[in-house]
Amino acid sequence: MEVKIGVQHAPREIVLESGQSAEEVERAVADALAGKAQLLSLSDEKGRKVLIPSEKIAYVELGEPAVRRVGFGAL
Repeated sequence: MEVKIGVQHAPREIVLESGQSAEEVERAVADALAGKAQLLSLSDEKGRKVLIPSEKIAYVELGEPAVRRVGFGAL
């Protein structure tokens, strides 16, 4: 699933393909914004972790789960 995170005072958003479910990502974001966690911690599909201080999160956009297309076909 594609996750876009806006960070305060940063010119670009953070975009990552997460292997986590939408519910897991939403729960992690909710915990960070509610003050239960000081950092928002998400993992991408390659196993890398993204850590963002909770107070710097401007917005989080959750996309649809990515379906990989193979071949040359009509769109």
